[in-house]
Amino acid sequence: MTQHKKNWLKKAAAAATACTLSLSASMAIAADTIKVGVLHSLSGTMAISETTLKDTVLMMVEEQNKKGGLLGKKLEPVVVDPASNWPLFAEKTRELLEKEKVDVIFGCWTSVSRKSVLPVIEELNGLMFYPVQYEGEESSKNVFYTGAAPNQQAIPAVDYLMKDEGVKRWVLAGTDYVYPRTTNKILESYLKAKGVKAGDIMINYTPFGHSDWQTIVSDIKKFGSAGKKTAVVSTINGDANVPFYKELANQGISAEDIPVVAFSVGEEELSGFDTSPLVGHLAAWNYFQSVENDVNESFIKKWHGFTKDKKRVTNDPMEATYIGFKMWAKAVEKAGTTDVDKVRSNIYGVTVANLTGGKAKMLPNHHITKPVLIGEIQEDGQFDVVWETDGAVPGDAWTDFLPESAKIVSNWKDPKVACGNYNTETKKCSGQNY
Repeated sequence: MTQHKKNWLKKAAAAATACTLSLSASMAIAADTIKVGVLHSLSGTMAISETTLKDTVLMMVEEQNKKGGLLGKKLEPVVVDPASNWPLFAEKTRELLEKEKVDVIFGCWTSVSRKSVLPVIEELNGLMFYPVQYEGEESSKNVFYTGAAPNQQAIPAVDYLMKDEGVKRWVLAGTDYVYPRTTNKILESYLKAKGVKAGDIMINYTPFGHSDWQTIVSDIKKFGSAGKKTAVVSTINGDANVPFYKELANQGISAEDIPVVAFSVGEEELSGFDTSPLVGHLAAWNYFQSVENDVNESFIKKWHGFTKDKKRVTNDPMEATYIGFKMWAKAVEKAGTTDVDKVRSNIYGVTVANLTGGKAKMLPNHHITKPVLIGEIQEDGQFDVVWETDGAVPGDAWTDFLPESAKIVSNWKDPKVACGNYNTETKKCSGQNY
């Protein structure tokens, strides 16, 4: 072999070694990130609501990385699209945990999607933050609920309508799945306990994406013509809200005649259509973009900067996502690791600033403290706050207004209980731990 050829082979070997070392270094850097799973529908009927939450998580990841990440590592978002397909939520959760090895998941909107995820995330001991109001009656070891429980939205909204609006007849209108049905079961029991007769309660369910509201709205109008003040309590979800409100306007139903208080309509949904016929109707949330304080102003400014669109609105589930992300980051720093069990034990009692000017605290039942606000829809699609609670309300995993639930408590911190459904009568955890 000539000396020239020997020199060439040495150079080639050195180049190959350098390439291998470079690739190994790149792989090590890639492995040395903290992966954040984003599990929100980017297509299908729920995309109108969930796409914004995907963007919120990406904004929070970007902001955290600008601060140096967590534990000296950069955060790496992993986004999947379960496409408003409830079984697909379970498949995508398994993909995030088994294939992508994410350290945490921020995701779901509907309760049916969350229920689909629960068995998988518990089997694989994952960690998920759920940012949307829901029906309660659940407390999973692997889920933290930063949206409102019924006692932080539905019950206060009904109290407001009774006391401040003098409502005597009630239309409970919802999309046909677990959240509206369970919430309305709680509300029906609560209303009857308050002396409302069964004949003064009308309950109606429609499928996801329902578009033909003419007959239903006509029935609501007829129900409200009995001489008693009537209101609609709406748990209608997703893009079905647009034709529902349009039909109310078409049939001349104003907020003065039959006010609607919605639990799933916020600034994002209202940005999709002309809101002038909706002026005066209500929504119950724990945050509105119109709330004035320095923390909220800063959040809105960051949102507009991230999206590069000053017309993009903020809403309640975004705030719940923001709170959940901040709490998770604090717990990771306290634990010194992203290990799920250690993060869980370090998150109880963690407090972060909410966007309404107060503090949110993580409770041992995996719910948080939240203020409750009633907002009136304005022509610009924003809300004028007409009522709010005096301080934050602790989230209740199990309602006091259903006999079978009133005796159940959740406490994952107390070693004597350490489950999500401790029966105070039998002194035992019943069934699964949620």
